[in-house]
Amino acid sequence: MQDILQELNARQKEAVQATKGPVLLLAGAGSGKTKTIVHRIAYLIAAEKVSPNNILAVTFTNKAANEMKQRVRSLLAQIQGEGVARGEPAMGTFHSICVRILRQEIEALGYKRHFVIYDADDSLTLVRQLLKEAQFDSKKINPRAVRHFISTAKNELKSPEAVQDSAKSYMEEVAVKIYVGYEKNLRENNALDFDDLINKTIELFQLTEDGRPDGRKYFLEKYQQRFRYILVDEYQDTNLSQYTFVKLLAAKYRDICVVGDDWQGIYSWRGADIRNILNFEHDYPEARVILLEQNYRSTRTIVEASNFIIRENRKQRDKKLWTETLAGELITLCPAEDEEAEEAVEESGEEK
Repeated sequence: MQDILQELNARQKEAVQATKGPVLLLAGAGSGKTKTIVHRIAYLIAAEKVSPNNILAVTFTNKAANEMKQRVRSLLAQIQGEGVARGEPAMGTFHSICVRILRQEIEALGYKRHFVIYDADDSLTLVRQLLKEAQFDSKKINPRAVRHFISTAKNELKSPEAVQDSAKSYMEEVAVKIYVGYEKNLRENNALDFDDLINKTIELFQLTEDGRPDGRKYFLEKYQQRFRYILVDEYQDTNLSQYTFVKLLAAKYRDICVVGDDWQGIYSWRGADIRNILNFEHDYPEARVILLEQNYRSTRTIVEASNFIIRENRKQRDKKLWTETLAGELITLCPAEDEEAEEAVEESGEEK
């Protein structure tokens, strides 16, 4: 196992070898979190003899998922030997993983297996169509605002019925009405929108065999058994539906490792809830917390300035980035009205 561990620092090695029970990796910027995840997957397979089929690694973008796949393949190719299981873990975005599950199981929810997936443009077109059919003035009701309302409701796991009494404006009253027709249209066309991919998987997991609240949840048990080891990247960016999906899957074996940085939680505008990472130990009291604080990306001047600024945050985990790199150049101020002006200043070398 020396090949897997030799390039890691002490904290990274600890994170890679902490394979049992819930683990929270608080990984500061530039601390090698992707490398740690990749080596952890390889360690599970090579050292712990875990079948690749029992590992699920989830991230947020296709680019990140593809990079993870390539690095895992490369590392496994170096260490594959006698006694090391062949195959590849399930690695992808939340949505791509859920699509794979739904293609196999969605008939249990009354859909046909070859369902259509509406992208953002398709969804917006449908909203515009429904507004026109209901004779709402598109100049007064912004279709994009209606689409955003519906997407937000779905990310919060709220059906049309659940938001009927929560409208706070005329636009939201209209959006609630459109939401009803929107869902009806999707069902009639055997279609799901992007938000449905996670929501319908959760619905599948919550489905009971005999329809009773205390009945056996066959599909949840099936995928809990399949994905016994779960890794989630950028956990600070998860919204309620993504958080619920992960929590359901991890509930039985609790071998879950989440990686994130509460200092980099900047996506609340799209539903991300920073409390998911801050409250991880509330969900998993037995969790092991490991801090990845060594920065490999920036100069010491940049790291120290970042620590100075971020310490003013009120809700955050206590950590401090450090680096072995040189101090580097002093920080400069670049006044610019927009990105084009910023580029012009950088090219001229007139920073102050």
